[in-house]
Amino acid sequence: MVERSIELTLEKIDRMTDEARIIKAARQDPKAFGELYRLYVEQVFRYLFSKIGNLHEAEDVTAQTFLAAFESFDKFRQDGHFASWLFGIARNKAMDHFRRRDNLSSMDESSEIPVEDNTLSKVIQTEQEQALSKLIQALTEKERELLRLRFLAEMSFPEIARFLHRNEEAVKKRTYRLLARLHSQLEVSNE
Repeated sequence: MVERSIELTLEKIDRMTDEARIIKAARQDPKAFGELYRLYVEQVFRYLFSKIGNLHEAEDVTAQTFLAAFESFDKFRQDGHFASWLFGIARNKAMDHFRRRDNLSSMDESSEIPVEDNTLSKVIQTEQEQALSKLIQALTEKERELLRLRFLAEMSFPEIARFLHRNEEAVKKRTYRLLARLHSQLEVSNE
């Protein structure tokens, strides 16, 4: 477990170093912005899909997000917080989307978890997913947003804190408490 933690920390450092290098290159040559796109497109898409709930619309809003980021890249202050800035644009684009369309989304459609080709496993998995989906839908929008940022957008706690304009420790505590609450509610519903 410690090795995995060290491995994740090293990956994060490499990503931050790569990101800084790419941002510097994109400032000099707009074509280099494509590397930032490749670095973040999957995370932004998962985040938007979890909010929007429709594959094609999420793809469109993802494209709009990166177009807006590219067009306003000169306004980005190079302070090491690119992910927070980019996800702020993504959230605004999602809100624009909802203003145009009254559409509800659900987090349970955002990821498909492969399971063994075993009927009993599939039934158990489906029941657990349905129970978790109901619990997630009962959360406040702020709580669902926190889960989206952490698990679908794969943002770090410092990135989420900057994005939400909150203290990093407060974000960690809120996330862990939320997960503990969901875990205990899920255990109660499985009894």
